[in-house]
Amino acid sequence: MQTELFTVPMIEGHETEIQKAADLIRAGQLVGIPTETVYGLGADALNPEAVANIYAAKGRPSDNPLIIHLPNDVRWLDRYCVEVPPLAYELAETFWPGPLTMILRRNPVVPDRTTGGLDTVGVRCPDHPVTRAIIAAADVPIAAPSANTSGRPSCTTAAEVMEDVGGKIAAVVDGGPCAVGVESTILDLTCTPPKLLRPGGMPLEQLEAVCGEIEIDPAVLRSMQAGERPRAPGMKYRHYAPKAPVTVFTGNPEATAAAIAKQAGEGSGVICFTECLDYFPNAITVDLGSVEDKQEQARRVFSALRSFDRTQVTAIYAQCPDPAGLGLAVGNRLKKAAGFHVVEVQG
Repeated sequence: MQTELFTVPMIEGHETEIQKAADLIRAGQLVGIPTETVYGLGADALNPEAVANIYAAKGRPSDNPLIIHLPNDVRWLDRYCVEVPPLAYELAETFWPGPLTMILRRNPVVPDRTTGGLDTVGVRCPDHPVTRAIIAAADVPIAAPSANTSGRPSCTTAAEVMEDVGGKIAAVVDGGPCAVGVESTILDLTCTPPKLLRPGGMPLEQLEAVCGEIEIDPAVLRSMQAGERPRAPGMKYRHYAPKAPVTVFTGNPEATAAAIAKQAGEGSGVICFTECLDYFPNAITVDLGSVEDKQEQARRVFSALRSFDRTQVTAIYAQCPDPAGLGLAVGNRLKKAAGFHVVEVQG
């Protein structure tokens, strides 16, 4: 299959490309679409065959549920979810469009293939005008997991989407690099208190300001155990992993840099903070951004992990930000890339 590339930096003047992408989705095809978080692999969420093709193109396990993307209109929320609590409307009013996915009871119109067989569904409104225009033109909810090959780091540019799934899908819409860089935060609203299933582009602290107490699912901090079933994308399986094994170091930045420096030599790759680059003269280094700039760390983390696949490194060592703000999401992605192989450095 030849994958078309539509360059759509804005809506005005690109209505034809937007309509083409929407028509492909309505016809059951797969289209790579830009969001503020990462690029998604989009299909009609109500078409079981199209959704099955998402799993096939990604090599994604069938029990890993998908998120459906909606317009910024709560009437659509009511179409595809039931027993919607008042808190969901408050969160949508406060944070949509934006990097927040809510887990709600699904309307049976949403197919089992989309939800991974669960009685719940993840819903969000993306903060990217081009993709919202595609949703509106298609007039269907769009299921869109990250547009990478399953297990690899997520894609934050159209070029990375083409690298991973080009030739397997109908088209990619290039809407520019992703502004946030990590996937949406997933909050389960079918329980009390609400439960954080995946940290992401919406910091936990902002959600707590609206929700009050939020429980953190154990899978955020460790691998899921045998027999546990994922209630949201990214919970169960190894994700975001480059080819070389990754080890994550947590603790004071200077202490973690010193600890990594004792292990990282020629043939090693290091993901480190800007302030620590000089610790690793013999390693291949990738700058994650300043210690204090977690927004930049979020934008860079996936490209940093992906970059080592173009080298011959045999081991990758990564400094981990503290868990405040977006640091929780960045750290989660690094730890999942490492299969939760984490070294806690004291001092």
